[in-house]
Amino acid sequence: MTALRKVGATVRVITQGDGLPDLLVGFRGRTVLMEVKDGGKVPSAQALTEAEQKFHDEWRGGSLVVVNSVEAALQSLRPAGGGQ
Repeated sequence: MTALRKVGATVRVITQGDGLPDLLVGFRGRTVLMEVKDGGKVPSAQALTEAEQKFHDEWRGGSLVVVNSVEAALQSLRPAGGGQ
């Protein structure tokens, strides 16, 4: 969250449960939902829970990403074309 805020993003923690992602991030007119996983764990321990997977499968809105590092979180804020 600190790294996202340092680049100018607005970050809110989503605490509702039911498979909702962990963070709501606003950056340069875009909204990104982020599911945060611990990149220090083995890949199988970073898997989405059943509720998270259901949410991902049913989501019809904007960007929804799974990140497991600061770098991945920052990368997810970049436009699809790669520019800033």
